[in-house]
Amino acid sequence: MAIDWSSDSVATVSARLGAGHTPAAWVNFVTFPIPQADRANLDAFYAQVRSVGGVAVLTLQPNGGLDSVTPAAAMDLARLLAGYRACGISTIVRFAHEMNGSWYPWGQDPVAYVAAFRTVAAAVHRAAPGNAMLWAPNSGDGYPFTGGQYGAGPGTSAFTALDTDHDGRLTGSDDPYAPYWPGDPAVDWVGMSLYHWGNSYPWGANDVPPARQFADLLTGRQGVSGGSYPDFYATWAQGHHKPLAIVETAAFWRPDAGGASELAVKQAWWRQVFSAATVQRFPLIGLIGWFEWRKMETEVHAVVDWRLTAEPRLVEQFLDDLPDGRLRFAPAGS
Repeated sequence: MAIDWSSDSVATVSARLGAGHTPAAWVNFVTFPIPQADRANLDAFYAQVRSVGGVAVLTLQPNGGLDSVTPAAAMDLARLLAGYRACGISTIVRFAHEMNGSWYPWGQDPVAYVAAFRTVAAAVHRAAPGNAMLWAPNSGDGYPFTGGQYGAGPGTSAFTALDTDHDGRLTGSDDPYAPYWPGDPAVDWVGMSLYHWGNSYPWGANDVPPARQFADLLTGRQGVSGGSYPDFYATWAQGHHKPLAIVETAAFWRPDAGGASELAVKQAWWRQVFSAATVQRFPLIGLIGWFEWRKMETEVHAVVDWRLTAEPRLVEQFLDDLPDGRLRFAPAGS
């Protein structure tokens, strides 16, 4: 689960899911380099994860830009992770996620991103064994995500690096993943953010996901935005022999939009994501994180409720729909 730690907790999510149903992995977001003022909240997060024998998925956000990622900051992180590991908590570090997007200060700057990722990975691998590095772009559907504040501009070195078909333009024909690859030695897990935002652009409607949408987005067969792009699963999980994490997923449901019901939208999505067919087709998937937030989304200028556990009927249907053995829960009190 990726939850809003300002208003939710391991205990409250576990209570909503019911006895014995505590997620085994928990996602948190932290500014990087990690400010001293955030250390107490980070300790509290790890204490909650430890209370259920869980795994921490720590998303590092270099909000000051990739130049702020220094060897000293990376070693400071590694020392923190080593301390948490000594207390029995393993961490999967998701550094500068969705770097192929244009909405974060670290976005669409592949050369600087690769160097920064390797800096963090080197420190973690050397000084914090037992923890792992996760490389996690956004799904390539809609790439190159034009219009964002941090998009690569023509004439820049970043633009040149991203123009993988060398036609002088950034389009859906350019590879949305390869320019950002830090290399096998730096990466332990591969993954992505993969949501159901709707069935057509611009987003905003409560649409039931069509059959096979999750698999099509993961493999690049057909994007919702039109066109196709590289098969992420075959190239990065199978091709590089890495476990795959769908770190963030959920289905778009806007309370004020009408259209399909919340249950119809979200159930159609989780039945794909957690299906027996998905397990069989994509055996390298080792982690799926549901985005358990209700928040304002600038893309639609409205509140979107991504949550799975807010309504008891959703929880009941979700647990009923899970195939046997698919979801591993942390043992309570371990």
